[in-house]
This record gives sequence, C-alpha cells and structure tokens, in this order.
Amino acid sequence: MVVKRVLGVLGLLAAMAGFGIAAPAQAQKVIGVPHDWQLNFPPPYTPIMERVETLHDILLVIITLICVFVLALLLYAMWRFHSSRNPTPSATTHHTGLEIAWTIIPILILVVIAIPSFRLLYYSDKATDAALTIKITGHQWYWSYNYPDQGDFTVESRMLSEADRAKTKPQVPRLLAVDEEMVIPANTVVRIIGTAEGGSMHGWTVPGFGIKKTVIPGRLNEGWISVKEEGLYFGQCSQICGQNHTYMPIGVKVVSKADFDKWVADKKKAAGLAPATDVAAVSTPATR
Repeated sequence: MVVKRVLGVLGLLAAMAGFGIAAPAQAQKVIGVPHDWQLNFPPPYTPIMERVETLHDILLVIITLICVFVLALLLYAMWRFHSSRNPTPSATTHHTGLEIAWTIIPILILVVIAIPSFRLLYYSDKATDAALTIKITGHQWYWSYNYPDQGDFTVESRMLSEADRAKTKPQVPRLLAVDEEMVIPANTVVRIIGTAEGGSMHGWTVPGFGIKKTVIPGRLNEGWISVKEEGLYFGQCSQICGQNHTYMPIGVKVVSKADFDKWVADKKKAAGLAPATDVAAVSTPATR
C-alpha cells in the first residue's frame, strides 16, 4: 500500500536523523515485539491481522478525504463570506437540498465503513475447522493455558524477574519475558477460549496476531489464531485489571508440528497423563 511505503520512508528518515546514532542490533531476533523507530502497525503474523491492516488503510483514506473536504469548506467560507466581500449577511435559514445532502452522505459513508467492519468481526469471531483448542484464563496476576484436546494439562505463565530474564532469556525485552509460553504449532488454526478468575477482567492481547479478547469471570469468549512463522511473540494484558496489571505479559511460542507434539508429550508425562514407557499394561481393563 502507498500509505505503508510513505510511513516506512518517514521512519527511515527519522532513524537517520535521530542524533546520528543507530539503534543497537539485538543479539537474537525475537518476533512480535516493538522496535526502535517503528511506525504503523507491527507486521501482520496472522490472516486476521492482515485484514485488520487492510481495513485500517481503507479508513485512513476515508478520514483523509473527509478532513480535506472539511478544510476546503472552511477556507472557502472564510474567503467567500469575509466581511469585505459579504458586508450584508444572508438571512437564509434553511436549504432543503443541503440538509438532505449532509444527512444522506454521512449515512452512506458509515455504510461503506460498516460492511467491511462487520465482515472482519464475523471472520475473527469463530474458528473454522480448528485443529486444537486452548483455554486461556486470566488470574491475579498471571495467565494459565489449558490444552483440553491434548490430555487436559495446564501451563501457568508468569513474568520473569529481571535477574532471571537476564540469565535465561536475555534476548527477550524487559517486562515481556515469561517462565512458560503458550506453545502452538505453526500454520494451524487454534481456537482460543478465554475466561478469568479472581473477580477481575483481563485483556489477552497480542498486537501482531490482531487479537484482543477481554476475558471475564463466569463467561467464555472465543477467537482464533493461525501463525505462519515460527518464533516468539509477545503481548500484554490490555485491561486495567488491578495492582499488577503491568506485570502480566503474554508469551506465545510458535513451533513446528513435530516439536509441538514432542512438547505435548513431555507436558503430559510431567503431569502424569501419559505412561512413562511405551510398554502396554498387562492387566485386563476393568470394563472387559
């Protein structure tokens, strides 16, 4: 899009002009975090975010045209009806055609905006042929991820202290590192079901995924993601949920399907949900 190219050029110029100092390169590239001199949205990592970005570009064009039109009207009114050119003001109080126009035209603009907006909301709401489901629960103040399709084990995700982050995950930005990420396979439709505990709402938000789900105690909200590229992605709680709201980072690790199966097997074994060996039990099941 032309708008993206223009913003990208402006960002490059700003980076070159910023005190003559280039931003230091990260030791290891981590996907899905803000970068110095970044403009516009983060790169889209899911089909939903691609559509969000497209809708944003459409709205940017519409609002720009509206602003230019209103500015032109203001400038014309200042010039045309200046006291030197119009010493005797008109006594006209109503104009039927003008009133119809300024009622109908905004309605048409809203319809043009509403159609792609509703389509995007419907597209992002329900998962089609999801390969697995993950239940996200917001606690005070950490996240837990339950995998009901993979043996029903749960992973708790808490923010690492600065000392632990520097030791174990130095490549992850400060206040975004967690001890356990939500792990999903790449190129797979994952249904997200969210709720909360502890009497407080939270917001499970990953900007690069185009998803922001408000999780509410006693209710289930649904969405979905499908990430193409493997790597680490990050977000934060976007709901002002209480004292430690700023310490609820979201970590998502996207891996290959083979690595995901191995990770699931390890978690099931650690939770006592899988046999320690591949040897079948010798006792006859009680149901026979």
